[in-house]
Amino acid sequence: MNANLFEVARAIRYQVVRMSKNGHAPHLGSSLSCVDLIVAAYESFLRIEPKCPLDPLRDRFILSKGHAVSALYAMLAHKGFFPAKDLANFNLDGGNLPEHPIPGCVPGIEMATGSLGHGLSVGIGMALAARILERPYCVMALLSDGECNEGSVWEAALFAPAKNLDNLIAIVDFNKWQATGRSSEVMMLSPLKEKWEAFGWETFEIDGHNFEEILSVYANLRTANGKPKAIIAHTVKGKGVSFMEDDNNWHYRIPNDEEMLRVKQELGVCE
Repeated sequence: MNANLFEVARAIRYQVVRMSKNGHAPHLGSSLSCVDLIVAAYESFLRIEPKCPLDPLRDRFILSKGHAVSALYAMLAHKGFFPAKDLANFNLDGGNLPEHPIPGCVPGIEMATGSLGHGLSVGIGMALAARILERPYCVMALLSDGECNEGSVWEAALFAPAKNLDNLIAIVDFNKWQATGRSSEVMMLSPLKEKWEAFGWETFEIDGHNFEEILSVYANLRTANGKPKAIIAHTVKGKGVSFMEDDNNWHYRIPNDEEMLRVKQELGVCE
């Protein structure tokens, strides 16, 4: 299973880099850091059928860090939510894959994100609706660490335990960078695990690139214990491409032809 996930993640990473180059779109490092978390979610946890993306009983996945949507688009295409050929339209005028997602652009996108700090609150509304309507679905929201600067995130973090929303999952992609500097230099986020625990969440801390750790935590997320779940996933910005890893220049840089060739060689892609 893990070997298959690794191969899927490698293919997704190549698509992400290629989409950045073709669409002249930034946020490449941020997209690469969350690939493994998204791959594991769609391959092992989320109950969403590509042929029925609006099933009222489906799980919901919210990419609150909407600037990393190329990773989600690539995963949705891999799962058959829409044709993979559409990935060539990413960030192009007239295309159906905008740089930041909007509802209805393709099946599988639940909400417009990109203005940071809103995804968890919307996820709470969905999780609360499931409780009221007695529906069995879970809601998973993937946040950036920089997004945890927003007060709205912590208001949401206070609300969810008060309503015992144990069908809600928050994942923090903790890649240690924000747009202009190290996360720790912008705001004192650490210790994140203890912060979420203090707010009443069942909290896990993992290596966000280790599929064994990711799958082990995901396997326990449907436990009905009255507590929402938070996962602090330690990741590397630009993960999977050696010359992009932990280099914040790739928050805005676009790969050139030579760099694209290096990526292709590193990821072992044959076209």
